[in-house]
Amino acid sequence: MLTEWINFFDMTVRQYLTISIAFLFSIKSYAQEFGGNPPSLKWQQVNTKAARIIFSKGLETQARRIASIMDTLSNSTLSTAGGSQKKINVVLHNQTTISNGSVGLAPFRSEFEMMPDQNSFELGSLPWEEQLATHEYRHVQQYNNFRVGLSKLFYFLFGEGGQELANSTAVPNWFWEGDAVFQETYVTKQGRGRLPWFFNGYHSLWASGKKYSYLKLRNGSLRDYVPDHYPLGYMLVAYGREKYGDDFWKKVTRDAASYKGLFYPMQKAIHRYAGISFKEFYKNAFTYFNNFSKENIDKDSAAILARNQKHFLADEEFPQFINDSSIVFVKTTYKQAPAFFIKNIKDGTETKIKTRSISLDNYFSYGNNKIVYAAYQPDIRWNWRDYSVLRVLDITTGDERQITSHSKYFAPDISADGKQIVAVQINPEGKSELEILNTENGSIEKTIPNKDSLFYTHPKFYNDNEIVSCVRNSKGEMALGLFNINNGNAIYLTPFSMNVLDFPSVQDSIVYFSASHKGRDQTFAASPNCLWKVNLSNNNIATGDYQLNTDANEYVWTSFTAMGFTIFHSPKNALSFEKIQSDNLTTPLTAQGIHAVEKEQADLADNISSKDYPVTKYASSFKLFNFHSWRPYFNDPDYYFSLVSENILNTLESEVYVDYNRNEKSKQVGFDAVYGQLFPWIDGSIDYTFDRNAFYRNNKVFWNEAEAKAGLSIPLNFTKGGHYTFLQIGNDFVFNQRYYQGSYKDTFSNKSFEYINSYLSFSNQIQSTRQQIYPQLAQSLTVMYKRAISAFSGNQLLASAYFYLPGISQTNSLVLSAAFQQRDNLQQVFFSNSFPFSRGYSSENFYRMYRLGASYHFTVAYPDWGFGGIAYFLRVRADVFYDYTSVNDFYLNGSKFYAPFRSYGTEIYVDSKWWNLLPISFGIRYSHLIDRDVEGRSPNQWELILPINLLSR
Repeated sequence: MLTEWINFFDMTVRQYLTISIAFLFSIKSYAQEFGGNPPSLKWQQVNTKAARIIFSKGLETQARRIASIMDTLSNSTLSTAGGSQKKINVVLHNQTTISNGSVGLAPFRSEFEMMPDQNSFELGSLPWEEQLATHEYRHVQQYNNFRVGLSKLFYFLFGEGGQELANSTAVPNWFWEGDAVFQETYVTKQGRGRLPWFFNGYHSLWASGKKYSYLKLRNGSLRDYVPDHYPLGYMLVAYGREKYGDDFWKKVTRDAASYKGLFYPMQKAIHRYAGISFKEFYKNAFTYFNNFSKENIDKDSAAILARNQKHFLADEEFPQFINDSSIVFVKTTYKQAPAFFIKNIKDGTETKIKTRSISLDNYFSYGNNKIVYAAYQPDIRWNWRDYSVLRVLDITTGDERQITSHSKYFAPDISADGKQIVAVQINPEGKSELEILNTENGSIEKTIPNKDSLFYTHPKFYNDNEIVSCVRNSKGEMALGLFNINNGNAIYLTPFSMNVLDFPSVQDSIVYFSASHKGRDQTFAASPNCLWKVNLSNNNIATGDYQLNTDANEYVWTSFTAMGFTIFHSPKNALSFEKIQSDNLTTPLTAQGIHAVEKEQADLADNISSKDYPVTKYASSFKLFNFHSWRPYFNDPDYYFSLVSENILNTLESEVYVDYNRNEKSKQVGFDAVYGQLFPWIDGSIDYTFDRNAFYRNNKVFWNEAEAKAGLSIPLNFTKGGHYTFLQIGNDFVFNQRYYQGSYKDTFSNKSFEYINSYLSFSNQIQSTRQQIYPQLAQSLTVMYKRAISAFSGNQLLASAYFYLPGISQTNSLVLSAAFQQRDNLQQVFFSNSFPFSRGYSSENFYRMYRLGASYHFTVAYPDWGFGGIAYFLRVRADVFYDYTSVNDFYLNGSKFYAPFRSYGTEIYVDSKWWNLLPISFGIRYSHLIDRDVEGRSPNQWELILPINLLSR
């Protein structure tokens, strides 16, 4: 009986690898969730010249407002970016608790996550749809006008993904976001360019004398606090507009995106139009914004404290009194996830209570030995739907329980007796309400009427009959109000204004809060009849003071410093109260000396009336096939080129591709797709390969091969509490047909056969931190089973597992691994080999194999060094390892073969950024082979380790 050796390619692995890195070619990342919305959502649209706004029922008002703003901006601010305009598709997501927005190419679309943030200092108090529209539409204008020169050539060669790659390489990320922040500041009465919080990072660095290089400010650090690229970009963009005029950046970015000056095009363009080097330009911009005198800084105890600390220490947030000597607070370090601590403010000793569950912020409230906070919890299946649930922690026992489910509660406060909770509840249409809940079971006891359609932030119990809360009105103005629990009637302690205020606390009928005032976030106090400015004892004049709490004798608060949010405390008699008039809090926000945003556009958004655009149905099948990019992938011996498609709702991803295998000289054409709209993903592919070949009895056999696949898979997300947990299960049915050619055409059978591929992947991990190489505790498991079900017999089982354990220090990791693979010995069908063989050896496909491994990972250094804007090195890390693989097989005569394959060695990795943008980890491995290699490799093996996502599809 003739034995046929059939070695076919594993389409499932290839397809999911394609999906996992499909957006690598688009360097600029943005929010995307494949198949993230349930099919029950019914989509509608508002269609204008500038944008198509796609949304689910209930968001009609917000959609019309966004469309009106974008239509207006398309005329009023386009000239400062260029003259080109192309319509954008904008998808509004209202099932999520995350506040975010994005614009990207490949495909060209924007996505708005419609949940406003509770922290008004960070993003402002403008209506969230207005903030998103003004900021994100600037990205639309940027993309529309950066398709020039070499970037345009990349678009013609590779589609939208090609343009995005060229644009992101030529124009730095600080400009993209800085220019968008400038627009939101330019056309509104607020914007982050007017918010003191936005500048805290750089003000803290300057005040503490930390003079980091431009490369470090661009690329960040794993041991020092470095602000992100948003404030860096705003300062450079605003200074450029202020100094050189409104058309300065239009000229600079046009030249940069065109690559006029192939190397360093942005810096050369700045030099061309500013007449000074880029180094001089950014130093001048920093000098312009750094307006603190040495005399004032030397009096700033917060800056002095940070000056004496070499690296980032910790964020200490939301301190609250337990008794007259102890406070409870949240502490986060680069080595430790956010956790609740008790601190004795007399002697400074700290005791950890418990790590906080996964949350979107660190806010919490304390009362009667209980902590309440809102924790993040995703939907099991739909990634665009998640929840904010309330959790209660007993600090005396460490016991914690979740008291709500599938809820959207934010900023909870617990009553002094610990029996009730007041929290902000926000529904999918954006309506905000205050609800009072029972602490024991989470049941709703009362909903406070919201008569004026306000948006509430950080409510607090004031007395038995009233709640105090910061509120935003429909214009984005903020005030501090007392609200009657029974009827919702309000007494306002401060007037409404564009000055942001937040983080109230209550003691003896006085409400303490922070508010933006004269370029800083300062502390104030209010009662129904009086308003005071509170002068804190640390004289922090560089940044802001927040989260003040008090008991009978002491005050405690946090100040922003270059070593993190830092807790300060003071006896009450050391603080002074300055009585002020309420109009002190209505002074317009300062623009940090940038007069370019104070032109006639400053209140443009206020003057835009929402037009009554018609609302029509949006079919989820619209442009289901939306081919946007050509993408090459090279992984010798395969050279691959594909035409990629993704629809606007991101429910279908597909590609048409060609592949050339240099070893076989075979050619393949094919099509594959994944549909994620339904509960299981549906995936399928079909391909045809020409000129496959292999040796048989010292002669070459040629054949063509057709293969088709269809399958189902279910991705599940069980993340909850402090654990990220994911499970994916699936099964594929594969049909294979061969057509033999040449002299062996009649020797081999052309009959088709089928096989199934079943797989399961599971991962579970606790929260990790910036400096941890791997999570302190994690597990992953992969199981794949393939079996021929017609014509031929054959099967293969692969199971592999990895276990991540704590090391000696908080940043070290011990990784244990195990794997097992077994196939049949009939030699009719050979499946692809994915077994993780001992490092250093040639990977062979034996009948039965199992492997045990251990590696210990540790950090060697944090260089924080780079050169030429090309490469920047964040960390050098290493591991030592030992691998043991044992195999069984059969000789041709039927006798059995056993052998061990043991190795030990070390790996050294460098975590880096290239072109100030692309994170890459690469390294070198030395393996010493204890046993003889099947292919005769020498005992000492050196290998270069490169990231697979840069080399393969």
